[in-house]
Amino acid sequence: MNNISRIKDVLKSFFAEIGELSFFTVRFFKEVFKRPFEFKEFLRQCYNMGNQSLFLVAVTGFIIGLVFTLQSRPTLEEFGAVSWMPSMVSISIIREIGPIITALICAGRIGSGIGAELGSMRVTEQIDAMEVSGTNPFKYLVVTRILATTFMIPILVFFGDAISIFGSYMVENIKGNVSFLLYYNQVFNSLEFSDIIPTTIKTFFFGFAIGLVGCYKGYNCKKGTVGVGIAANSAVVYTSMLLFLIDFIAVFITNIFVDI
Repeated sequence: MNNISRIKDVLKSFFAEIGELSFFTVRFFKEVFKRPFEFKEFLRQCYNMGNQSLFLVAVTGFIIGLVFTLQSRPTLEEFGAVSWMPSMVSISIIREIGPIITALICAGRIGSGIGAELGSMRVTEQIDAMEVSGTNPFKYLVVTRILATTFMIPILVFFGDAISIFGSYMVENIKGNVSFLLYYNQVFNSLEFSDIIPTTIKTFFFGFAIGLVGCYKGYNCKKGTVGVGIAANSAVVYTSMLLFLIDFIAVFITNIFVDI
């Protein structure tokens, strides 16, 4: 009976969390079209998120390109298909590896930061002070951050993909003496709009999920200063799970349209 009651409690808390997150999402869409539009705060958040994550995304993308090419090259050499390396790397990175890895990095870097920042503001009653003073904290703190992540994650993904492909080129240039022009000609010849457009659309949903979950966890933080750490940690965990779910749905829908 104890195990059954525990399972019931877990399921109850899980569905309650989904319900609260749904109401939080509905509130966001209501507030985003209301005046005043906090444009300066939105630009500040875009700059902070993009600037602080750019180096990490670049380093990670470069290493992904290096490792992916180094691991794949021996297998392609066995089949005499090394010439397919630029096509394989570019399609794999742009379709799947680049967006999901960059989104996971941003979930750890940006999502946890949002959760910790808003959580500390909640426990120190700064959000309550904003409400008392007549300011709309949801509009100023939540809407601007969710919009910033929604627009900045696709840019970071694009940048990370470009660095990854360049890292792959570096390996091919050293191992196979492939010129820059030849490598990138093969890269762009292998890519189609059906590779780029669905991936780009998917990254906007990635950014929205990162901002939404981070803001939700931080804005509803409880249990004092201990809750700040819980909010930051749970924001990363929940966002990572949601990213994989969004990625699966996006790939599934894309495959349906391709088959049609």
